[in-house]
Amino acid sequence: MNRWMGSVMTFACLVGVLSLFTGCDPQSLKFPKADAVAVMIPTEGQMVTGVVTFVEVTDGVRIKADITGLPPGPHGIHIHEYGDCRSEDGRLAGAHFNPENQPHAAPDGKDRHAGDLGNIVADQNGNADLDIVNPMISLQGANGILGRSVVVHAQADDFSTQPDGSAGERLACGTIGIAHP
Repeated sequence: MNRWMGSVMTFACLVGVLSLFTGCDPQSLKFPKADAVAVMIPTEGQMVTGVVTFVEVTDGVRIKADITGLPPGPHGIHIHEYGDCRSEDGRLAGAHFNPENQPHAAPDGKDRHAGDLGNIVADQNGNADLDIVNPMISLQGANGILGRSVVVHAQADDFSTQPDGSAGERLACGTIGIAHP
């Protein structure tokens, strides 16, 4: 048996034992309904983590984010063109998702990047959430976001500086994938 399989079996046994002692049924754990999800991982030297969910709705895609470990204040949040979060600085995620070659702008702007989500504001404890509907994206198709990424930046998005809103370095990156049903 290889090392990975041994780790999986050990984890499964621990969950089973804990379930017996705590009365917790692992099948009863609930996650918010989502069609797609991005689990945020911090870039090098950062502590930012969280989960972003995506649900297709009549007028676009509803995006909910729950982020922790941020410095207090506003931070730019965007969908980026690639789902590659392997680099230490998050740069492999590429530029903002912009399939229609529009200028960078506020999320309510008529002409903007499809990936412009605005700012997420962290409280004094570094926690932030977001709940918006983006009418310019879908999960699949020409403006599809599956396989792309979400990036949280160090600074506020100013909604005007081209091409990225002057939002600064990347604090966390998460690849958007299909959520478990």
